[in-house]
Amino acid sequence: MKKSKLERSRNRWGIVFILPQLLSLICLGIVPIMIAFVLSFFEWNGFGSPSYVGIANFKDVFIDPDTVIAIKNTFVYAVIYVPCSIVLALGLALLLNKAWGKMFYRAVFFMPQIVTSVAIAVVWSWIYQPQFGILNMLLRTFGFEGKEWLRNPATAMGAVIVMSIWWGLGYNVVLFLAGLQNVAQTYIDAARIDGANERDVFFHITVPLISPTTLLVTVTTMINAFQVFDQMFLLTSGGPAKKTYTLAIHIYQTAFGEYELGKASAIALIMFAIVVVISVVQFKLSNRWVHYGE
Repeated sequence: MKKSKLERSRNRWGIVFILPQLLSLICLGIVPIMIAFVLSFFEWNGFGSPSYVGIANFKDVFIDPDTVIAIKNTFVYAVIYVPCSIVLALGLALLLNKAWGKMFYRAVFFMPQIVTSVAIAVVWSWIYQPQFGILNMLLRTFGFEGKEWLRNPATAMGAVIVMSIWWGLGYNVVLFLAGLQNVAQTYIDAARIDGANERDVFFHITVPLISPTTLLVTVTTMINAFQVFDQMFLLTSGGPAKKTYTLAIHIYQTAFGEYELGKASAIALIMFAIVVVISVVQFKLSNRWVHYGE
């Protein structure tokens, strides 16, 4: 069937609107992945001509003890950061959804997202400062001994996770607020008429209806967790004793510290593969608990 002039015009404008995003995806997403894939089979220090080494870079990565440490630390970070961030964001969104002036509070919680990572790291490094930091001063006020939060291997990862949760909380709160505001009040009223209490309404009405938002928050938070770099690099540089040495820092150190760009590309592909596998698993499992539509 021949399309009308209006339909053809709409199609052309649709292409025009999606073209910038499509070009950015190709130039900043697909092309770098392809370059990294090709470079992973070469030995190159950034100067001169690359030399083909086959899968030698991947072999070096898997026998490198730093790779094991980086993968372990990244998983530890993700396992703690992701659920804590989601639970706190959902809890705050539930409170703000019933509060007066929710637009103001939403803006306040979102403000850290527009601040640069360097500024955030400077502020938190002063909070964690052993002698004059706010955190240790508060602890001493209540009779507790302060700690060297970023220099102690036992506390460094936890300190960075706390900062990361605070930094990313606003974005997830905004997403959950949007999901909660789309929950029809008629469902809640009907459940209460049938005798459901607040707990029943939350778990049997609210949670299923915001499950698409929960899936989005979970996937994006997990991806961000595996790509974590700024927080670790600016606060601890992967230390102390490599307790905060993650895959992203491992890639950076290999590429710009050891000038092994081929090996760094191999590590990047491994991290990409891990993220893709976890994302696919999440989407597959989502069929059991995510409910679309009303």
